[in-house]
Amino acid sequence: MSFVMVAQDLVAAAATELAGIGSTIGSANAAAAATTTGVAAAAADEVSAAVAALFSAHAQEYQAASARAAAFHNQFVQALNAGVSSYASAEAANASGLPDLLGLINAPAQSLLGRPLIGNGANATTPGGNGADGGILWGNGGNGAPGIAVGQAGGHGGNAGLFGNGGNGGAGGPGVNGGNGGSAWLWGNGGFGGAGGPAWPAPMASTPGPAPRSPASLARFPQAATPLAATALIPRFLR
Repeated sequence: MSFVMVAQDLVAAAATELAGIGSTIGSANAAAAATTTGVAAAAADEVSAAVAALFSAHAQEYQAASARAAAFHNQFVQALNAGVSSYASAEAANASGLPDLLGLINAPAQSLLGRPLIGNGANATTPGGNGADGGILWGNGGNGAPGIAVGQAGGHGGNAGLFGNGGNGGAGGPGVNGGNGGSAWLWGNGGFGGAGGPAWPAPMASTPGPAPRSPASLARFPQAATPLAATALIPRFLR
């Protein structure tokens, strides 16, 4: 059994174009009818009258055939428009029952294993929260949420199922690491780890010391004599 894929917007556009083509052909036929269905005889003789009547009859038959073709064309355009509406209604009906069907399939696995059988894991919404795991058979892991407060680590990404990609870890808050990326299983890639937060507390800027003195300033302000030199000036008997 072969499957048919229908793009509703393309079919609707084709129906609109066909309606325009039919309108153009109808206008051309109406413009030609006045001069072709009543051909005047070239002369007053019987032969000219017979030739004019023959051409007029052909033109009248063409107009009748064109009217039937225009009716068929309009029916075809109406069928295309009806098909677009039918496909839209069918897709809406199928989509309305899909969540219920997935819920029925995932309920046993969710209750026993804490994760669905099919479907993507939800992204974390609370700061530092972990992403949910994907479905056991198929599904991507959810992304972890970033940490916001000081010391709040980023959330871990959810693990993928048999087929799927792991979720990305959330960025860490100030002073802590980001969350780990979720792992993949059989077919897929693991998630990226979250970036680490900025350093906390922030390093203090060092205060520059006094600038070294130049030789000129040292010459202007001579250093005091060393204790040894000062002791040499005291008389020996007073030491």
